[in-house]
Amino acid sequence: MSTHQIVYLVFGIVLTIALVFDLGLLSKKNQTITIKQALYQTFFWVGLALLFFVFIWVEAPALASENANTTVNGPQLAFEFLSAYLMEWSLSIDNIFVFILIFTAFSVKEKHYPRVLLVGILMAILFRVIFITVGVALVARFSWILYGFGAFLLYTGYKMFVANEDEEFDPHESKIYIFLKKFLPLVTHDGDGKYIIRVNGKPAYTSLFVVVILLAGIDLVFALDSIPAVMGISKDPLVIYTSNIFAVLGLRSLFFLLRGAVTKFDYLQQGIAIVLIFIGVKMLGEHYLNEWMDKTTQVFLSLGVILVCISGSVFYSIFKNKKGVPKDVNDGSL
Repeated sequence: MSTHQIVYLVFGIVLTIALVFDLGLLSKKNQTITIKQALYQTFFWVGLALLFFVFIWVEAPALASENANTTVNGPQLAFEFLSAYLMEWSLSIDNIFVFILIFTAFSVKEKHYPRVLLVGILMAILFRVIFITVGVALVARFSWILYGFGAFLLYTGYKMFVANEDEEFDPHESKIYIFLKKFLPLVTHDGDGKYIIRVNGKPAYTSLFVVVILLAGIDLVFALDSIPAVMGISKDPLVIYTSNIFAVLGLRSLFFLLRGAVTKFDYLQQGIAIVLIFIGVKMLGEHYLNEWMDKTTQVFLSLGVILVCISGSVFYSIFKNKKGVPKDVNDGSL
């Protein structure tokens, strides 16, 4: 068995055990998750990702030696994973605000949040694995596609940076919901926690079913930005797969931890936009960048830009407090 296969096997085993632990011990059906529980779960998933970072660091020389075409050496692969994970993790924060809008629009009861988020996220992982597999195969066959990804990230970053904050996403007007409404019999209630019920002897789909599909679909839309961004950090499929899955699995606990504060991060979108623009420029100018900067330095540069832009935008948002504290925070309801 090769080192790559061993790493994938370890990743799968650890992930399975972690999911069982998270669902069996830290989550209970139809019970709300407190801030304290969400904090523990967030520490759990972030800590697990950091442990995997250390594991890749230890195995990096063997991983590099198996691929004669790679220029990766030493701990570089581990830092590529860390940079990609932080990139995905920061983009996950941007997902949370949209998730909040979806839950609010369909009046989802808080006791259903954990299970609906879990199902939606597991579906999102499945879609991402398919998306990544196709993307990696295309890049391997047509390397020039990376330039297309770079240009796309430049465009996306610019649009995100100048986006009008008054333009709010309406789940009822999304193409996914319109498609579901057109082809499926939908009901406007949650079916007491069920996804499919029977009405007059025929199956009908509840609001929880719609929310799950929307969560998975919206995450896939976000993946159109995040996966090309990760490919701009690393071209190793191991890094791309694992960083994505770790970040998405931690999204549920992050949702419960930040849902009351995420609206205060007014400049986070601009911080993420700058990172996307940076990676887009890096992908477009990779040929020239390689002539005067080695790969290890490039990885550390990407890691530094991600840390500075994301943390800087969060702290600046808190300092400026442009929109003011939401009423639900002022009244102590959280």
